[in-house]
Amino acid sequence: MIVDKATPPEGTVKDWLDARAATSDTAMIFPETGESIDWRSLRDTASAMAQGLVGLGIEQGESVAIAHPNGKDGVLAVYAALYGGFRATMINLAAGPDAIAYALDHSGARFAFVHDAQTEAIKRIAPSVLTILTDDMLQHRVALRDFGPDQHALLMYTSGTTGQPKGVVHNHSSLLAGGWTTAIAHDLSPVDRGFCVLPIYHINGLCVTMMGALVSGGSLAMSSRFSTSKFWEHADTAKVTWFSVVPTIISHLLHSDIEPSAGSCDRLRFGRSASSALAVETQSAFENRFKVPIIETMGLTETAAQILSNPLPPLVRKIGSPGIGYGNEVCILTPDLTPAPPLQEGEIAVRGPNVMVEYLHNPEATADTFAGDWLRTGDLGHIDEDGYVFVTGRLKELIIKGGENIAPREIDEVLYSEPDIIEAAAFARPCNSYGETVEAAVSVKPGSELSEAALIDLCRQRLGKFKSPDCIHFMTELPKGPSGKIQRLKLAALV
Repeated sequence: MIVDKATPPEGTVKDWLDARAATSDTAMIFPETGESIDWRSLRDTASAMAQGLVGLGIEQGESVAIAHPNGKDGVLAVYAALYGGFRATMINLAAGPDAIAYALDHSGARFAFVHDAQTEAIKRIAPSVLTILTDDMLQHRVALRDFGPDQHALLMYTSGTTGQPKGVVHNHSSLLAGGWTTAIAHDLSPVDRGFCVLPIYHINGLCVTMMGALVSGGSLAMSSRFSTSKFWEHADTAKVTWFSVVPTIISHLLHSDIEPSAGSCDRLRFGRSASSALAVETQSAFENRFKVPIIETMGLTETAAQILSNPLPPLVRKIGSPGIGYGNEVCILTPDLTPAPPLQEGEIAVRGPNVMVEYLHNPEATADTFAGDWLRTGDLGHIDEDGYVFVTGRLKELIIKGGENIAPREIDEVLYSEPDIIEAAAFARPCNSYGETVEAAVSVKPGSELSEAALIDLCRQRLGKFKSPDCIHFMTELPKGPSGKIQRLKLAALV
């Protein structure tokens, strides 16, 4: 199967895995263990495991939970569920016991693939109906049944900022489209090898890298987790040509003393940044130091990851923008949820083949997140005259001081302009006089002599007193979700 830039992929993940298995080309390598697996072996093993799942009486479209970190066993579990027409239900290992227990119960999963390191924890919190799968349970194999692209493929729970997590459902069509939007935006081909350091229980790791490799016919190197000290070594050993990370990883690499080999940087076509806004100063400094272009992108769990991307060099990359739509349409909605005229700020919305089917068992939330056929992202922004989207903040994260809206990102950008800043996030604090007031939290390089007064003064010079933080909290590390995105709404309680 060949990627068509104009047409989303047809068929199912099973169809595409069968097509890739026509060759014995390398599918994945695992630099930490030295293991590798080719497409044919990956398909054959996934098929055998899927037949074992059928033999256990699991119905098509039924949830099969997967509680695995990155690694060969986790990849095989995902592909086994997808190949058999089951709903791969990814368990966020960083979510905490309550959220994990909720996902296992809400999904209705009766069976789970669980990594050895997670077995005891899952046993303590799992519903009584859940059975942890072992190899011997999959020996009774029954022939697979046919299914189509509308079959449920993936269930992934959003971390959420309030209330219970929502279970995002993708079918085979939208899941493949998630890999396709990445492949066409970054011109991925069979000669490319991606580098996955983000967890596959997050949409970026699963769709951008795993599905991106499947759809493009390329290969993937996968580490169990991001390591500042090992990133460049593994990239060089695996001979990767691109990587997908988040802004906090870019910042940590930038502030590390570890230098990559010349060969690893020369081989890299690009790195991509997603999950949250990348500070302009961080991107420029990274590119100046490592000579690797960073492509800022934007995506959601609800859109099987990517909706926007900057073009590859030598086309125009607009620093500070996550780019233009690839494979889907993007618009700005007014407060009454109608498309806004050009250049007007409002809520960013998207429609396309990669948009989710629904929130599982939650028709009200599903209805609320759609305006007609447009999926509301919850992000604020505008589209410029060239079609590039600029994100100004999150609806839920806006600081409303004295009735005026203040976008936290504007303050973040000023803080990141100070070279010693590794992480920064502005947030709201309740205030009797103004309703809310501005504060910020930062982490700095070891040995830095930066002071709170100096940072507040910097903000006041650039933003004026009204928008500037009243105080700045120094932390060893800011709280982050499983994708590495700073959890801004938790800061007020933490500090």
